[in-house]
Amino acid sequence: MQKYLEKAQVLIEALPYIRKFSCKIVLIKYGGSAMENEELKHCVMQDIALLKLVGLKPIIVHGGGRDISNMCEKLGVKSEFKNGLRISDEHTTSVASMVLNYINKNLVHSLQNLGVKAIGLCGKDGGLLQCVKENENLGFVGKIERVDCSVLEGLLEKDFLPVIAPIGMDEGFNTYNINADDTACAIAKALKVEKLVFLTDTQGVYEDFEDKNSLISKISIDQGKLLVDKIQGGMHVKLKSCIDACENGVKKVHILDGRVKHALLLEFFTDEGIGTLVG
Repeated sequence: MQKYLEKAQVLIEALPYIRKFSCKIVLIKYGGSAMENEELKHCVMQDIALLKLVGLKPIIVHGGGRDISNMCEKLGVKSEFKNGLRISDEHTTSVASMVLNYINKNLVHSLQNLGVKAIGLCGKDGGLLQCVKENENLGFVGKIERVDCSVLEGLLEKDFLPVIAPIGMDEGFNTYNINADDTACAIAKALKVEKLVFLTDTQGVYEDFEDKNSLISKISIDQGKLLVDKIQGGMHVKLKSCIDACENGVKKVHILDGRVKHALLLEFFTDEGIGTLVG
């Protein structure tokens, strides 16, 4: 009987959070180990399906960098990086589009299998993401200039869960590969979402990455600005994106460890939460 009482207590603890987030738009940037490990992937899809079924309005933006690199290697397409961004000529961009489309439809299939009306799209669909070149030296790497919110608002209104691949186009209808974190941030700002969540391969933001006891559970925008230049690597870019989102209409941003099973449920529906909260 005790274990059933414990399950009931978990549900009761979740109740105020379900009420708080009911009908609110939340955006999940999905990538890293949580995407590459099948068991973790299933847990993430279960979490997102549950968020949807209890009344939230989730949107997924997914990456696929490692799969793109693997496919480029198999096809003999040269793949280089500069400042963490993939240099994308026409061949690389074609491979990226193909791989991201495959990932996208696979995620839609998983969500549909869990009873959720999901729809897959990329930034080219309906003119969702309008881009310009990020940098001439990077080729067809896009910088988002405009997000057409009407595309997503229409889908959410019809009870669909949008799953977005980070591909966009410019006014000349050229295709661009876009950084998935930047895509998530741009869409979150345009929709002024309730929460933006980054699933990563680390527990959150550390004051000193070498000291695993220095994990920061909550950080204000001002504190984040002081810390951001002290952080190196991918987390530097991610924290800058978090601050940018918070300063442009996103209420809360979370950095979570996607390697933890059901990390999303722990963050959304428990008193303690996990990872780092920015805002």
